[in-house]
Amino acid sequence: MYPGTTAALEPDKPAVIMSGSGRSLTYGELEDRSARLARALHDLGLRTGDVVALITDNTPEALEVYWAALRSGLYLTTVNHHLTPGEAAYIVNDSGARVVIASAELEGLAVGVAGQTTEVTHRICFGGTVEGHASYEEVLAGAGEPLAAMPRGGEMLYSSGTTGSPKGVRPPLLPLQVDEPGEPFTAIAPMAFGFGTDTVYLSTAPIYHAAPLRFCGVVHAHGGTVVMMEKFDAEGLLRAVQDHAVTHLQVVPTMFVRILQLPDDARTGFDMSSLRMAIHAAAPCPPDVKEAMIALWGPILLEYYGSTEGNGFAFITTEEWLRKRGSVGTSKLGPVHICDDEGEVLPVGEVGTIYFERDRVMFEYHNDPAKTAASRHPRHELWSAVGDLGYVDEDGYLFLTDRKAFVIISGGVNIYPQEIENVLTLHPAVYDVAVIGVPDPVFGEQVKAVVQLRAGHVGSPELAADITAYVHDRLASFKVPRSVDFVDSLPRSATGKLVKGELMKIYLERV
Repeated sequence: MYPGTTAALEPDKPAVIMSGSGRSLTYGELEDRSARLARALHDLGLRTGDVVALITDNTPEALEVYWAALRSGLYLTTVNHHLTPGEAAYIVNDSGARVVIASAELEGLAVGVAGQTTEVTHRICFGGTVEGHASYEEVLAGAGEPLAAMPRGGEMLYSSGTTGSPKGVRPPLLPLQVDEPGEPFTAIAPMAFGFGTDTVYLSTAPIYHAAPLRFCGVVHAHGGTVVMMEKFDAEGLLRAVQDHAVTHLQVVPTMFVRILQLPDDARTGFDMSSLRMAIHAAAPCPPDVKEAMIALWGPILLEYYGSTEGNGFAFITTEEWLRKRGSVGTSKLGPVHICDDEGEVLPVGEVGTIYFERDRVMFEYHNDPAKTAASRHPRHELWSAVGDLGYVDEDGYLFLTDRKAFVIISGGVNIYPQEIENVLTLHPAVYDVAVIGVPDPVFGEQVKAVVQLRAGHVGSPELAADITAYVHDRLASFKVPRSVDFVDSLPRSATGKLVKGELMKIYLERV
């Protein structure tokens, strides 16, 4: 299915509802407006494989643009609106986008990008006016008949990465019409998540990220309704579930933590009875946090592991997780292999680089053949990796340890920061925490905890000692932080994902 299928049957059914303002978009409107935009982009000269860049906040128009690209063979590149104009312009230029569509709410960024993207031929804005941009509504009003053919487009999204400039992840376009079955993730969604026509899906994160964008699209492909938060806040999430009878939602683990940190009356004061599944991903979830959420909401958590590159996919139900505490599940789209630095497959239980095997090439890094080559196994071209480390157990369940770039090597021993962060997440004084490696003259690196405290707590040598003792009671002594720094805030993306590379850069500059 695609939105046109539902539009033909139930044109007045809500496709998108904004959780704050209540603004909505029906399936009939989504079908009509995305078809008009697809026609307009075609008339501007765009053809299969060309790129449209989107600079947007969370708004229904974002999904109109998404479906316009998908139904006309185009790539859509969404741009993080928290970037500077120079950083955003880099993505637009690198993608080769010929058209930029922007929200007037982001006028400053749109104008700044326009001054640095001379190869863009057309600029369009919605929700108001922006200098140098055509009116989105006028573009739609002037569009001709819908395109007869609807070749399936795709996303070319930019991964944040840990070093250097972001890289565009460019999957090959499938030789399908948009209404033909065959796209793997869309096909697996009913089995994995139970998506269907009765789904009411709460999207909590910025739409420019891979998971929110793709999941909203998959919900539409199965005829459900997307409820989109303008911006995440923990109590707002609970209120949205109650007010819109949400059946499914997706969060990152930090959002779970923020819910658990709410006062008791807020945390338990909303009607959550409609909720069938709480999906979480993007970072390993501290087991204690997950157990607390299971106790709060029941056995409805489903964790998955994937990446912007889309090279693999694993998931685990609550029932499975309670038997395999800490696992992200089993691979669903092909075998998983754990390999050492030379590419040799490691025995069960040993930590190494995670490779997924597929039956075809899944992606390349746009304009970066060296990085593309580095993502492939040295001897198996259909095995690819994105830099995550982990191991599998005797039953094939995958366990993540950390990103390869973040492993601390102290005295020749590998220490995985995620394990220590998991322990500290529920310390009563800790609001947020990152664990990094800093130079050590004897051991090469030592463990440092960088902590943002909860309200009412003040950093002190005594509290630092209590934090290290807390870890010492739960982990081996060589994993205990040798120092604790207290900070006002930690760098996190708008989805709540820790931007550890930025933090590490700060500390390395101090050396």
